[in-house]
Amino acid sequence: MAGTSIGSVLRERVVYPVRTAISSVWGIGTFLRTGQFGDGREAAVRDHVLANAEPGNPESVLAAIDRFARTRSNLVNVGDEKGLLLDAAVRKAAPKLVLELGTYIGYSAVRTAHLLPEGARLISLEFSAANAEVARAIIAHAGLADRVSVVVGTIGDGGATMQRLTDEYGITAGAVDFVFVDHDKSAYLADLKSILAAGWLHPGTIVVADNMRVPGAPDYLKYMREAEGKTWRTVEHDTHIEYQSLLKDRVLESEYLG
Repeated sequence: MAGTSIGSVLRERVVYPVRTAISSVWGIGTFLRTGQFGDGREAAVRDHVLANAEPGNPESVLAAIDRFARTRSNLVNVGDEKGLLLDAAVRKAAPKLVLELGTYIGYSAVRTAHLLPEGARLISLEFSAANAEVARAIIAHAGLADRVSVVVGTIGDGGATMQRLTDEYGITAGAVDFVFVDHDKSAYLADLKSILAAGWLHPGTIVVADNMRVPGAPDYLKYMREAEGKTWRTVEHDTHIEYQSLLKDRVLESEYLG
């Protein structure tokens, strides 16, 4: 028992973090350009889910992704530890319309969508068409395709995607109850300001933003801290980066005050 426990601790605290760092650094250039690491891990996790997760069972799908990320290849989805913070925020907000910036493989979309009230919708925005296809397959396997739409595009493309979200998906003034931000960290603040300028939020809308420490979004963090008690009320959750317990991270949960 003791040997097993020590081995588990070593794997979690030493072996996995080192492997994660190496694999992530190795493919980071490709990831920043394309949204994928270039080694096929995104397609591989889709195949792993389809082969191992129970169809129509979101929790089984999430568990399969978590196992893959811990034992095969690092994934840059929110992960299980920070995912609990996301779960709690979604349950508290009980949103009817969720906007997600950054689908990646669909992990957080599955995590969020299966907690939504009856009739609610999640619209997830992803700049990589390849990731969008992976995510759609995983979301469908979880039985959530009827409440999740994955849209290829970006908020910062000059307005084309925002217009499409209005015309095709019904995102209009005051319609968005919850936003999960987990895409290009340099775009966090600019995209939030574009959404605010469009009037999509309402007093009480919740915005959850991942990766405030690693890799960080300093302008977004500064903005939220300066707006505290004026236009936003924010809770800063200290946590760890996905799938390990060495590197610290932070998640911001912000309520729009209007």
